Amino acid sequence: MAKYKVTVYTHNIATATTMNNVFIKLVGEKGESKRTWLTSLKGGFYQGTASREFDVVCPSSLGTLVLIELDKQPLPLFPQDAWFPSKVVVTTPEGDTCQFPIYRWIMDKEVHLFREGTAKRLCDETNHLARYSREKEMKTRTELYCWDTYKEGFPGSMKADNPLDLPSEIQFSFTKATQFLFTAATGITELKLKGYSDSKKSWKNIDEISKVFCCNRTVISDYAQEHWKEDEFFGYQYLNGCNPMLIRRCSELPANFPVTGDMVKPSLRGSSSLLKELQSGNIFLLDYKNLDGLKANVINRKKQYMAAPLVLLYRTPDDKLVPIAIQLKQKPAKDNPIFLPTDSEYDWLLAKIFVRSADFQEHQLNVHLLRTHLLAEVFAVALLRNMPMVHPLYKLLIPHTRYTLQINLLARAFLIADEGVFTQFAASGGEGMIEILRRSVASLTYSSLCMPEDITARGLESVPNNYYRDDGLKLWDIIHRFVEGVIGFYYKSDSEVREDQELQNWIKDIFDHGFLAQECTGIPQSFSTVPEVVKFVTVVIFTCSGQHSAVNSGQYDYGGWMPNTPISLQQPPPTTKGQSTESTMLKTFPDVGTTAQGMSTMWLLSKQSTDFVSLPSFMNYYQYHLGPKYYI
Repeated sequence: MAKYKVTVYTHNIATATTMNNVFIKLVGEKGESKRTWLTSLKGGFYQGTASREFDVVCPSSLGTLVLIELDKQPLPLFPQDAWFPSKVVVTTPEGDTCQFPIYRWIMDKEVHLFREGTAKRLCDETNHLARYSREKEMKTRTELYCWDTYKEGFPGSMKADNPLDLPSEIQFSFTKATQFLFTAATGITELKLKGYSDSKKSWKNIDEISKVFCCNRTVISDYAQEHWKEDEFFGYQYLNGCNPMLIRRCSELPANFPVTGDMVKPSLRGSSSLLKELQSGNIFLLDYKNLDGLKANVINRKKQYMAAPLVLLYRTPDDKLVPIAIQLKQKPAKDNPIFLPTDSEYDWLLAKIFVRSADFQEHQLNVHLLRTHLLAEVFAVALLRNMPMVHPLYKLLIPHTRYTLQINLLARAFLIADEGVFTQFAASGGEGMIEILRRSVASLTYSSLCMPEDITARGLESVPNNYYRDDGLKLWDIIHRFVEGVIGFYYKSDSEVREDQELQNWIKDIFDHGFLAQECTGIPQSFSTVPEVVKFVTVVIFTCSGQHSAVNSGQYDYGGWMPNTPISLQQPPPTTKGQSTESTMLKTFPDVGTTAQGMSTMWLLSKQSTDFVSLPSFMNYYQYHLGPKYYI
């Protein structure tokens, strides 16, 4: 007799438990078992738990296991319930362990087929039952995961009206859902209890802002509060803050930024000149042209303002990065002065405040929302539509898409919708937001998503104290080597890449729906070689993991202290010098309620769930699903 050991795992998602009777049949290349009742001594299969080990006994070995048949039947007088098993693990008489991933609801009495989970490309499927199961799965997936267009000119998104419309396999876990709601309620409630979030008053002094800020603080946000006025901290944030993606080396001044050597000479150390520093590679540029000419928001019936600045940064001999010139509008004019560190305290400080507010808009919409969240959704939807669960690329990428679709759905519903927080309280909310995203999509390129190429293109290879670059390139290399090992194992030649239709369908879906079929982006429309696949998969994993973490996790650190990153501004950019005072600055800051809403939102977005999974932890997943050889 051949004895098989079976363990059933129920997913940790609300209402995943079943009290129905569960039956299983094992199907192998040499035969199949009898339909066996999995008797639960606890009376059911419970959310977030593994069952006891069941025995399925056969007259002889079934050979290599191909699939399982699973069904559940209600007890007499009991209703049919909904069950969400995550997987079934079978240990064979020969001592092998076979995984059968499920991750879906079973809500009826029908028999459901699930394949053994060893990674296989379509060409590797030799069993007719396995091929049939693969085809059936993909038909279901294309019906479940449909493309939608949120706004014309935006990347494609998942078609769903609310989180409950999403397939359960991609919804928040019970832990994530509970903590997400608690965090959102806590941030807003704490501020409302103190009577701030509905206030339309302007700030009377900096100490008032500190009273709101004290609700939620971090080590870095405390540092920002203490140093926000300093030029060195201002410059540091463009290398290592929430938006390290804008700065680039400047060897020649833009025609619309007429800074002269005499203007900045007092800011240059020693006997140097602007021309010499440009030639030496010590001058850097921030250009917010993406914001030029946009209509600013109206908040509480009051017109808001944002600038489209140009900023020169200087690398000092002691390797600090400091601003030396700021022009708040793109077109040079008499009423568009170039502000300098030698100007009055509040002239210079106010110019930097307008830059930091502009950076909030650019960071949130382009760097954070588009270049991580929306692209991650494109990668995820294309993966779910085109790759069966046993495809090696599915197994490689699916952990990195965790929660992406539900988070983005919530963002569209509560952040950027007509009544969303960003739409209501950010300077770029409304028409400006839509136009910024369209401009950002139009300028998106493949090379800008490849970190080594992007760093080189922006001339940042040797800038000191650039921890985003240093850590990011190390992480990129680790991911690239890991992906190279996995892809190289499954694809031994370029011809195997070209012949994998599921792989080709995936990248074509991404090109068409994510990058709107624009060849100028440089995104591949198909794969011809193994290295091409390795590079693109590295981009996907890096974007969904390290890059998102870099531009998301520090939002409250750098933006919690509002004066450092104002969500909106109530006064227009100054047009003359010598007129700004502390009172001018306080009137320019967003009102009390807008400040509170911005702070609570950044606090929510920066909050890490307890079921967060770090990249190193995924190595255990890969060992489990792809084999020990991938622990690179």
